[in-house]
Amino acid sequence: MSPQPQTVSVVTPTFRRPDEVRGLLANLSEQDLMPLELVLVDGAGEDERATEAVVMEIKDTLPFNCVYIRHSGGTAIQRNVGIDAAQGQYIAFVDDDVRLEPPFLRTLVDVFEQPQHAGVGGIVGYRTTSHFSLQSVNRWRWYKRLGLLTTYEPGRYDYETGYPINANLQPPFSGVRPVDFMTTACALWRCEVMDAGLRFDPFFRNYGILEDAHFSLRAGKTWKLLQCGDALCEELSSPHGREGSEILGYKKVINYYYVFRSIVQPLTWQHQVRFWRYQFFELGRMLYSGITRRRRGDLLQVKGRLRAFQDVARGVAFDSASS
Repeated sequence: MSPQPQTVSVVTPTFRRPDEVRGLLANLSEQDLMPLELVLVDGAGEDERATEAVVMEIKDTLPFNCVYIRHSGGTAIQRNVGIDAAQGQYIAFVDDDVRLEPPFLRTLVDVFEQPQHAGVGGIVGYRTTSHFSLQSVNRWRWYKRLGLLTTYEPGRYDYETGYPINANLQPPFSGVRPVDFMTTACALWRCEVMDAGLRFDPFFRNYGILEDAHFSLRAGKTWKLLQCGDALCEELSSPHGREGSEILGYKKVINYYYVFRSIVQPLTWQHQVRFWRYQFFELGRMLYSGITRRRRGDLLQVKGRLRAFQDVARGVAFDSASS
């Protein structure tokens, strides 16, 4: 008896991005390994029908099933809804502004099917449009010069400082490499990981930051995680449906601290010193940039960060972050 073909469910949260969804549907139709389905979870309100209209217009012409679900709460909550609805043997998290190369899904499934990768739970692709070098970005040069982090290996989690090292620092490569965490922009997971009960933490409601790192760091306690340099995609970085700078600044403190204290237990005073030294550096960097370059967004980030510092000190940080 020949082996059954592997099936992939693509799960995508979206919010007020009908054009991006149209492009995603066209892109998935070009995959060498056609997905079984796209589970599209739309966070727009009942009176916002633009994305639904795009799906209804073209779903009958697609070479895969498109399951349209309306559910709000932010990307973490929407992905949980998508996981519960997915029927495939693998679940791919693909953002609506990511465009996969035609061999993307096939390449990742082939890696999973290799006998030596039986213990691998998730594999993330390589975003060709996002790479930058440590030397090319001023703040990363200062991180290293001041010794703010204890590792600078892309895709690793700094368990001493509470900072995930940006995977986009990884130069182009072929084959696979181990990582501690994965983005939800372009990753494929075994359904067994979710069948065991793993879901995105409901703490990360509304505008999500670091929910993907938290999810994959928890998965990494049981499963191996890899990045595949041969599974290529482009990230368009859509400007639509994003939150303002003040919320961004707030969650870059609160969410990072939440992940740190959740993953690293117990937090020692040395952990606390390293975490807050990094955070105060970031506060100063944003303040300097806002003043010298007259960037209002940077100053709003400072405001959000200061509010986060205050909430952590008052012990109300995590109630307010998840509200």
